[in-house]
Amino acid sequence: MEKALEIRNITKRFGEVVANHDVSMDVRRGEILSVLGENGSGKTTLMNMIAGIYYPDSGQIFVNGQEVSIRSPGDAYALGIGMIHQHFKLVDVFTAAENIVLGLHDKGRQDMKTVTAKIREICDRYGFDITPEQKVYDMTVSQKQTLEIVKVLYRGADILILDEPTAVLTPQETEKLFGVMREMKRDGKAVVIITHKLHEVLSVSDRVAILRKGEYVDTVETKDATELSLTEMMVGKKVELNIDRPLPNNPVKRLEVSHVSCVNKEGVKVLDDVSFDVYGGEILGIAGISGSGQKELLEAIAGLQLVSPDSKITYFQPDKEDEPEALVGKNPRKIKELGISLSFVPEDRLGMGLVGSMGMTDNMMLKSYESGRSIFTERKAPKKLAEDIMTELGVVTPGINTPVRRLSGGNVQKVLVGREIAASPTVLMTAYAVRGLDIGTSYTIYHLLNEQKEKGVAVIYVGEDLDVLVELCDRILVLCGGQVSGIVDGRSTTKEEVGLLMTKRGDKQ
Repeated sequence: MEKALEIRNITKRFGEVVANHDVSMDVRRGEILSVLGENGSGKTTLMNMIAGIYYPDSGQIFVNGQEVSIRSPGDAYALGIGMIHQHFKLVDVFTAAENIVLGLHDKGRQDMKTVTAKIREICDRYGFDITPEQKVYDMTVSQKQTLEIVKVLYRGADILILDEPTAVLTPQETEKLFGVMREMKRDGKAVVIITHKLHEVLSVSDRVAILRKGEYVDTVETKDATELSLTEMMVGKKVELNIDRPLPNNPVKRLEVSHVSCVNKEGVKVLDDVSFDVYGGEILGIAGISGSGQKELLEAIAGLQLVSPDSKITYFQPDKEDEPEALVGKNPRKIKELGISLSFVPEDRLGMGLVGSMGMTDNMMLKSYESGRSIFTERKAPKKLAEDIMTELGVVTPGINTPVRRLSGGNVQKVLVGREIAASPTVLMTAYAVRGLDIGTSYTIYHLLNEQKEKGVAVIYVGEDLDVLVELCDRILVLCGGQVSGIVDGRSTTKEEVGLLMTKRGDKQ
């Protein structure tokens, strides 16, 4: 099979940190290649060099057998290389067609009739469900991603790089995307996918290239690989890949959420009459397409979101169950002092509760500073806690006092999640705790959440990976358009059932 792209002995440093060291690999025409690796293994840095965002310190890149120099995304496009990033780069108020031609340097004005005809031709060829006239703000997450793919195809890309493309898609949307990728492969295009989801790697790719700590390990045929063999190559040692799900032991009601509604700043109703209970000693999963109200629901419980006057959120304290506390109307600090902890990991990991210029120790201290006392498990000092988190979650850092902004995104996230889990809450709300984390760290966090559950903590887990929700959670609440479309048993449901509930409003529970 003909090589579309070949990289030889590529090295890239950022100061003292070596992101890629002497990496050599190739991508072939008419194949889907998965690139796997733990956080900080250099996957995205490597792809960014192919896409012209970074320039290698040393090494060579060959496209169609010719050595090339890619100094900008424009150079990459000229060579037929297009990258679809995890965070979309679209202008909301523009149409699909306007977004596609934005930034093109063709002489004179674009003839929109010709542009539209070409877009329709691409959409018909691959079965894309967008129209050139559609405004971005009217699109679903899946359609926005489709638009990003159309954008690179329109510009003539025949080597496509997709960075974490399924992070915010339902199983049905993921399968549709994989169908498109297979169609592009049949068309003779070279497709590269960066993902952490091993079951997706096994179902869609032809070969898998593995990076570990910035170095190339090997490329294997997917048909000869298993989740376990790939994980062991990624981490360099034997690992266990199973999420324990102990049965809830004497579950006690901790939260009663009743008829909660709220509107956002634009006046749009983001939660519509949501009711459910949360029990200590269980993990309640919350599923929903991105923007279905998950964020607002957790913020409402934490006192960070204004809710309608008839909304009721009641908290039952341990050993004081007969003296329930109404949370609506209380400020976030008071709610936090009652033992309700919110760990929300947004898409933008910077500015998410950590101070970038501080080291890990100082960031640990932020959590206990307000109350004037340590609220850490076993009264651990912040320094000891920082060291424990560094060891247990494998935070890659030169030292606990290195400013956290110098760490990779995944390592920054480990610091935040570790700090929140290490507090001693009675209700632990965690959203996107493993977003963008490698499989080894993800399983460590699932284990930590189960430990909290066994201590009698009520754990609310908002996640994007339905396989994990179905394996980890005792019950799963599904939101669609701000309404509860169903509450299902984690042990007996399927991800297909949850996926369907995510896309249609069901009977109110």
